Amino acid sequence: MDKIKIAVLDDYQNAAIKMADWTALDKACEITVFNDHLFGQDEIAKRLQPFDIICLMRERTPVNRALLSKLPNLKLIVSTGLRNASIDSAAVSELGIQLENTGYIGTGAPELTWALLMAIARKIPQENASVKKGGWQNTIGTDIAGKTIGIIGLGKIGDKIASMARVFDMNVIAWSENLTEEKASEKGVKAVSKEYLFQNADFITVHLVLSERSKGIIGAADLALMKPSAYLINTSRGPLIDENALIDVLKENKIVGAALDVFETEPLPPDHPFRTLDNVLATPHIGYVTENTYKLFFEDIVKIIENWIAKTRP
Repeated sequence: MDKIKIAVLDDYQNAAIKMADWTALDKACEITVFNDHLFGQDEIAKRLQPFDIICLMRERTPVNRALLSKLPNLKLIVSTGLRNASIDSAAVSELGIQLENTGYIGTGAPELTWALLMAIARKIPQENASVKKGGWQNTIGTDIAGKTIGIIGLGKIGDKIASMARVFDMNVIAWSENLTEEKASEKGVKAVSKEYLFQNADFITVHLVLSERSKGIIGAADLALMKPSAYLINTSRGPLIDENALIDVLKENKIVGAALDVFETEPLPPDHPFRTLDNVLATPHIGYVTENTYKLFFEDIVKIIENWIAKTRP
């Protein structure tokens, strides 16, 4: 019997094989790991045509109907995380392909959010660069205690950010389309209007699920309300914010700065303004990239494939 061909995509850190024991699949499977990212759909289709199983890192390579129609051998997709918005699940089902998801650890994103907030407030990247170049103090940090943090989306992650902010003696306000005063009060947060939040927050952090309704929910008019002394942090999804409007605001120094872990296009194009703007702290979508999370991802992938083989090749 021919070996099952497995493709592991977008393993940027070359971590997949190290983070789990894949030996249980050795007899039945042939595993190929790809460390690079392809943008062109024809290139992706050509690469993946031989494979029976593809393993996706959440929301790195989009899998739509057009791509799926070019993969006649594909029988199983395993995606890391509890959901993957870049997979056309309806097309997957219609084409008779099985879709499975791994578990997820939710602590990474709020931890990174707070790290970015602290880094931009205390100018840590700038001071680190100065020390490395032989310099010394160059900047004056922004105090956090007593400042107001505006949380857009008070779900699981937003709630954790609110808890962290209270530890640092910040005033916490929040807005989302469905947030009520009662729900916010239960979490020790003041619910406010979107306009009030953008006008009054010293730090604004975004924690919404990306959907057709939420795409572009933060636009030029919202950004124009921000204080000149305010900071914007986004570790959720790039398309939640009008990227061109944000670039304009940053280029014109209408806010102090932004800390961004997510972008409209990922990986970020080499010539993108976010790579060179002095008032942007950019990280490459590493909110969920932690040892424990990766270990869970890849161990679950192996288990899912083992179970699939047991059911399809008894």
